[in-house]
Amino acid sequence: MDYSSGKLAFIFLAAALLAVVGAVLLARSYRAAMRRLMSMPAPAPGTEASPRPLPPPPGAPARVTLADNRRAAWRVAVLLVLMSMLISLTSAWLFLGVAMAREAVLTPWRALTLAALNLWPVIPALGLLWRWSRWRVAGALLLWFVAALALLAWRSIEPQPLSSMLAYLGSEIGGPMLLIGALCLGGATRAIAPWLLPLFVGLVWASIAGVDLLGWMVERRPQWLAALPEALGANQVMLFFALAPWLVAWWPAKWLGRALAAAYARRWLSELLVLFTAVWGIVLLLQALGASHGMGAAAAVMLMPLAWIPLAMAVAGRGRRAPGRPPTLLVLRVFQRDAQVQALFDDVVERWRATGNTVLIAGTDLVERTIDAGDIFAFLDGRLAERFVRHPAQVAPRIAAFELEPDAEGRYRINEVYCHDSTWQQALDALVAASDVVLMDLRGFKAHNRGCRHELGVLARAPRLERVVVLTDGDTALTEARQDAANAPAGRFVWVDGSRTDTARRREVLRSLFVVDTEAHA
Repeated sequence: MDYSSGKLAFIFLAAALLAVVGAVLLARSYRAAMRRLMSMPAPAPGTEASPRPLPPPPGAPARVTLADNRRAAWRVAVLLVLMSMLISLTSAWLFLGVAMAREAVLTPWRALTLAALNLWPVIPALGLLWRWSRWRVAGALLLWFVAALALLAWRSIEPQPLSSMLAYLGSEIGGPMLLIGALCLGGATRAIAPWLLPLFVGLVWASIAGVDLLGWMVERRPQWLAALPEALGANQVMLFFALAPWLVAWWPAKWLGRALAAAYARRWLSELLVLFTAVWGIVLLLQALGASHGMGAAAAVMLMPLAWIPLAMAVAGRGRRAPGRPPTLLVLRVFQRDAQVQALFDDVVERWRATGNTVLIAGTDLVERTIDAGDIFAFLDGRLAERFVRHPAQVAPRIAAFELEPDAEGRYRINEVYCHDSTWQQALDALVAASDVVLMDLRGFKAHNRGCRHELGVLARAPRLERVVVLTDGDTALTEARQDAANAPAGRFVWVDGSRTDTARRREVLRSLFVVDTEAHA
C-alpha cells in the first residue's frame, strides 16, 4: 500500500483530533464514574478484615528550604532547555546536511541560525512545566517571533521582504503550534490526549488500511462486492471498511495502552517527559513529512533528534538523589470549588513537586491535575473500581504502594487514595500519619461542612505533623475552624488569607510549607 506524505499527515491529524475529542469525553466519563464509585455504600458488617496499622515514614524528612525548591525547579527547566537546544541543533544539521544537501551548503553559522529559529518549541515546553495559560504561552511566542524576525533579517544573505519572512516564520510555527495547543495546553487534553494519541494513530491507520483494501478489491471487481452497494448503500460500505478494522486493531491498541501504563508505573515515562516528547515530536514529524516529498521514506531520519530525550534522562538521573527522605505534603480542600482548587494546585503544588511528594484523597475536582497513565488505562479496561478502598484494611497496602521516588527529570509524583464515602476517614488518618506538612484550602468553608471539621480535628491531634497551612477567605467560617483546631500544638496551624491570590500571596503560601524557612523568621 502506498503511504504518501499526504496520507501519513492525514493519519496523524485525524488521530490528533480523535485524541483531543477522546480526552474530553474520557475526562467527563471518568468524573461520572468517580462520583458513582465514591458514593457506594459501606460493605456489609462482618465482611471486613481487621485494619492493619501503617508504620510511620522512616526517619525525619529532609530539611528542604524554599531556596532548595527553587534550585530544583530551575534544574528541571534548564534540563528542558538543554534538551531542546540539542534537538534543535541536530534537527538543523539534518535538514541542511541531509534533506537540503543538494540545495544548501552546511556551515556552522547557518546551522546555528536555523537551530535558533527552530528553538521555539522550548516555550510551550516551559509553559507546560510552569502551568502557563494558553494566553501566556501565546505572549511568549509573540516575543520569540519578533526576535526570530530580527535574527532572520540579520542573517539573510540577501535582503528579504518582510512579507516573505513573516510567511516563512508563520508556516514554521503556525501548524505545529495549533496541534500542540490542542493536544497539550488544555486541561483534560494536557492530562489525557498525549497518552491516547499513539492508540488513535494505530486505529486510524487500520481505517486507512481498510479503505485501501476496499480500493484494491474494487479494481478486481468481484461480483459479491458489486452487489454490496445495492444492498447496503455505497456510504455504508465505505463506513464498514473504515471502521470494521477497529475490531481487530483495538486489541493491539489496548496492549499498547497497558504497556504505556506499565512504563509509567516503572518510571520509564513521566507526565512531563511525555508532554515534552509530544511537543517536539509534533514539530519534527511535520518537518519529516515536509522533507518526504524529496527524500521519501528516508525523511524519517528527521525524527532522530528525539533520541536525545532518553539519553539526556539517563545522564541527568545519575547521582541526583538528595540525602534524606523527601517531605510529603497532604492536600485537603473544600469540595465543589473546582476552579479555586485547580488554581491553587497550579500555583503551589506544582512547584512543591520539585522537592517533595504530594498525597491526597481523590476527588472529581482535580481529575485534570492528577489523572495519570495508570488511571486512564485502568478506566478504559473497566478496572477503575479496583483502585477504590472498600474496607479499612485496604488503606495501609494502598498507601504502602505509593510511588515516592522522583521521576527521571527530578519531580515527584502525586499519589491519591480512591475512597468511598464509607472509607475516607480511615484513609485520612493514614495519610496524616504519612505526611509531614498539610495544605488545607478552607476558602468557602461553612460550619455545616462536617467533613472539613473532622479533618481539622484530626490535624490538631496528629502526633507528628510539622505544619498545617490553612487558606481562608471572606466566606470562611473562621471562628468555627479555629475552634476545631484549638487543641493543636502551638504554631502548628498557619492561617493565610487567600481572598487575593496574586503572585506575592502564592509565594507566601508556598514559603509557609517549608518549615525551616518559617522557623528561621519566627
